[in-house]
Amino acid sequence: MIIVDKEFGEVIVRKNPLARGVRFSVSTSGRLQMSVPKYTSEFLAKRFLNSNRKNIREKLPIKDPKNQRARDYQKKVLMKKAKEYLPYRLEYLANLHGYKYNKCRLTHANTRWGSCSSNKTISLNIGLMKIPEVLRDYVILHELAHLNHMDHSRAFWSEVGSHDKNYKIHEKKLKYFSPGI
Repeated sequence: MIIVDKEFGEVIVRKNPLARGVRFSVSTSGRLQMSVPKYTSEFLAKRFLNSNRKNIREKLPIKDPKNQRARDYQKKVLMKKAKEYLPYRLEYLANLHGYKYNKCRLTHANTRWGSCSSNKTISLNIGLMKIPEVLRDYVILHELAHLNHMDHSRAFWSEVGSHDKNYKIHEKKLKYFSPGI
């Protein structure tokens, strides 16, 4: 359920069957999010929101409601571009360097460019579409190297270096960008 509030914009209300009380947090989009017991009505949710307004204002870093829609639109555009590009680039680089992975996932995490799980799933952040192609390739090669080394050992960095001679420069340049949207 979504509650539209003059101060906080769209408030996401999540009904949780295990919840015993109301909990406030900030979603990845910067919206206020409420976790409430399963049978909480919209009326009660609004009442909890109003009675906790001062606390929320003081303790939670909620983004300006005007920016919430802009972020949603940007995320939608990046997801479309990422779907058209990243899986194919991953497949190309994997084939070029002899890697085998099971699945490609697209995410929009705020802190990670990518990850590789033990079941050989490679996750790539849609924020990669905002950075130069050479850095995108570095991130993809970095994650592909994790298929053989699930750590950042010397052997891992040696493998990354065998595919990208400038990986140290690329890693430094990547720090000037943020994966968040």
